[in-house]
Parts: sequence; structure tokens; C-alpha cells
Amino acid sequence: MSSLLKVDNAIKTKVDAFRERITSEAEELVAAFFPKKLLELDHFLKDPIINITELKEIHSDINLTVPDPILLSNLHDGLDAQNAKKRKLEDGGGDDKVTGTKVFVMPGGMMKSNANLVDLIEKVKPEIRTLIEKCNTVKMWVQLLIPRIEDGNNFGVSIQEETVAELRTVEGEAASYLDQISRYYITRAKLVSKIAKYPHVEDYRRTVTEIDEKEYISLKIIVSELRNQYVTLHDMILKNIEKIKRPRSSNAEALY
Repeated sequence: MSSLLKVDNAIKTKVDAFRERITSEAEELVAAFFPKKLLELDHFLKDPIINITELKEIHSDINLTVPDPILLSNLHDGLDAQNAKKRKLEDGGGDDKVTGTKVFVMPGGMMKSNANLVDLIEKVKPEIRTLIEKCNTVKMWVQLLIPRIEDGNNFGVSIQEETVAELRTVEGEAASYLDQISRYYITRAKLVSKIAKYPHVEDYRRTVTEIDEKEYISLKIIVSELRNQYVTLHDMILKNIEKIKRPRSSNAEALY
């Protein structure tokens, strides 16, 4: 290999040290961290904070008062009728349009988020980030164990590739949980803005409580999925650890 590609010895030493560090970290993750984490998440799933049966307990008050309705008198005066007709034509037709209330400031200052869900989200997000980071480390370790490409005796290599694919899938699913949380905040903010603009429409207020309940249920499912992913990865790697660490038998290696 040295005759085909010249590698600086100092750089090679640093790369080898990096490989050893990744190997040490990954093996510790699979052997100790994964089982420890799945037990922690299983215990978290029994916490009262995530097992509320009456979902109305997580509802948040929307402190936006409904203003008194504005009574519009019929336009009987000829001049006013002409002006009204002109305004309708300028607006693009005679159809009535609901423009809503102009919102300059919130009556009570900043409109707060649902405190119950924010607290729960702040507990779940670090768990999602941890799973992504640890999966990345283990994935790098398995990829570094893949031997050079050769004809035949690649069953062990296929197991390594399957493990890498599973780790990549878990990473992607965990990242999608973070996207889901961001979408919840954006959707709720838009609905609260609608309530401020159309305070008389009750459906907007009900929709906010509906998405709060939906997010609460989703967060519990996310925690359950995080636990299941730790269980699956730990079980899969332990069952195939021999092929993952030594994908080709010593007898086969001696033939090349």
C-alpha cells in the first residue's frame, strides 16, 4: 500500500489514534450505555408527567378576550350608498370579505406557550439528541471495521452493512422527531395568531387545544420509540458482534 499511496507517518499516527478512540467509545456504548439508557427511558415512560389520562390537564389558557361586536347600521343615505358601492368595486367586487381584527400588540403582553408541553419537550429533546450522537459514533465504528472489497466470503460484510443501514435509519427517525417538535410550535403560533385576528371564532381556540393534546400523545410515542431503538440496536449488535468485528474468518483470509 505504501508503494501506491504515500501517507505521512505523523498523520497516520493521529488517524490510528482516532480509530482506537472511536472503537473504545463505540464498544462502551453498545456494552453499557445502550442498556442503561433503555432502562432509564423505560422508567421515564412510567413517570406521571407522561401518563396523564385526563388530557384537559395539559390545556393552556388563551388569554385573548373577545371584543364587543361592532354593529353596522344599514346604509340608507344615497351618498353613503354610492360611496359604499364604490368601495366594494375598488375591493374587487361586491362579495363580503371578512378581514378580521388588526393586531398591533397582545393585550396581556407576550402570548405564552403551553408550559406543560414546553417542560416535557425540554426533557425529551436531549434524549433525541443523545440518540443521534451515539448512533453516529457506533455507525462510524462499524464502518471502520468493514474490510477491503474482495470476491467471496462477504457474508460478514453484509451483516456490517445491514448494521450501518439500521443505525442510519435510527438517526434519520430521531432527526424527524426534532422536525416534528418544530412543526408543532409553528402550527400553534399560526393558530394563536388567527385567534388574535379572529377572536370570535371558537374553532380556532378548540384547534389549539387539539394540537396540544396531539403533541402530548406524540411526545409519549417518541419516548417509547427512543427506548425501542436502544433495545433494537443493543440486541442486533450483540447478536452479530462476532461477524461485525471479524467479518471474514481467519481461514478465508489466509487464502488471499
